[in-house]
Amino acid sequence: MQQYQTIRAGSGAGARGEIDLGLKAHMNKVYGLMSVGMLITGASAWAISGLAVDNGTLTGLGQAIYLSPLKWVIMFAPLLFVFGFGAMVSRMSAGAAQLAFHTFAVLMGLSISSIFLVYTGHSIIQTFLITAIAFAGLSLWGYTTKSDLSAWGTFLIMGVIGLLVAMIVNLFLQSPAIQFAISALGILIFAGLTAYDTQSIKNEYIAMAHQGQNAWLEKSAIMGALRLYLDFLNMFMFLLSFLGNRQ
Repeated sequence: MQQYQTIRAGSGAGARGEIDLGLKAHMNKVYGLMSVGMLITGASAWAISGLAVDNGTLTGLGQAIYLSPLKWVIMFAPLLFVFGFGAMVSRMSAGAAQLAFHTFAVLMGLSISSIFLVYTGHSIIQTFLITAIAFAGLSLWGYTTKSDLSAWGTFLIMGVIGLLVAMIVNLFLQSPAIQFAISALGILIFAGLTAYDTQSIKNEYIAMAHQGQNAWLEKSAIMGALRLYLDFLNMFMFLLSFLGNRQ
């Protein structure tokens, strides 16, 4: 009996060790995919903004994407893409899901490309570095904390919905006070989501690894990368509205 207990304990320790190693590999993949997505978005935004302006004047492309009714399609397309991706990812292969994520990153680059026309390059780089440092700290805390952050989820999602409504309303009101409040709340909400999503990705991996859901885990890394990508990008955009120096 004692020998059986020793064998079972050793087996349990080995399984935990395998899950710990797998978790590290999973999180590295999540952060790697997220980083590639951010690189694609940044490169796309910079390239598109360059094509949109010639000698300080908007080209035909620039007028189409920034001044014509097409700008509304470009503005809301990423949001619709995210909802569609979330609904269809369970039926996609891992390769198709990764391709969809990269396509979304290009689309987001198009959507935010105007920042290179509105803000100075120095302030964009400075804000990006500040966001990266804040994101790293918040994500590390979410990964290592013993506190259960699951109760934050409902509150934070409600906050995101409230932000979307306020942003749509302010498109018509153009109120600086409302925009300031939106930016301040946006920073806080996506800072909280960074920690919450990191812990959620970690806990989901552990639960699925115990069940041996290997096929799910491969697509889970892509979905996790998308969640953290959105947290980072939104926090960056809201910070930029505070810290960015306009052209």
